[in-house]
Amino acid sequence: MTEPVAVAASGTLEWSPGLDTRITLLCAGLIFLWALALGVWKYRQMAVSPTHLAHPYVDIAHRAALMYSFATLLLAAFAELSSWPTAVNLTAALVVIAFFVGAIASYTVHGFLRDTDNQFSHPVRGTHGFMLALIVGEIGGTAVLVAGFVAGWA
Repeated sequence: MTEPVAVAASGTLEWSPGLDTRITLLCAGLIFLWALALGVWKYRQMAVSPTHLAHPYVDIAHRAALMYSFATLLLAAFAELSSWPTAVNLTAALVVIAFFVGAIASYTVHGFLRDTDNQFSHPVRGTHGFMLALIVGEIGGTAVLVAGFVAGWA
């Protein structure tokens, strides 16, 4: 863990985030940009649709990307305040982010292909295995970062 705040000679506070935090913040920004681009796609589908609705998975991809971008900011905060080594924090954050990105990508593909409005009604091989890995990866990675944050209190 790095000391995130220092007092400069001018008397102002300076923040120097660790590598784990900077990479996680970059991921949050990239996911947010992706969400904004998905919003344009969603808008376009709504504008030309007779029902003024986007495909369900375009809508899901847009909303998920927005939520995951802000969830990634939360991971960055936990990484910055964690007492674990940078490598542990970065690994934990990237595992969670990889599953966020995988989920958004899956929703985007379904929206592009317009092949389903419920990916679990006719799941492809590996869907349930991916979901189990997602559950373990997202909860486990987040738990590591929260534990590091709590350990930093001592």
